[in-house]
Amino acid sequence: MVEIVKAYVVATVKRGTEHDAAQKIRKIKEVTEVLVTYGLYDVVVRIEAKSLEHLDKIITDIRQMAEIQQTSTLVGAQ
Repeated sequence: MVEIVKAYVVATVKRGTEHDAAQKIRKIKEVTEVLVTYGLYDVVVRIEAKSLEHLDKIITDIRQMAEIQQTSTLVGAQ
């Protein structure tokens, strides 16, 4: 049985780009939820990946988006 790696990424984005960033992130297949939030972080992303290596690639893709300034990743434990 394959264990799915579940993670949350919280991100700060360039001012005024919250919804643009969220729309781009929603296009990633493994992303199951994206919320634009108010407070310390601008966007919260839920990801389900097939491995830690796969998760790393997804997070790298998110971090390379022009709107993204900073991220922090929380990986769930089973």
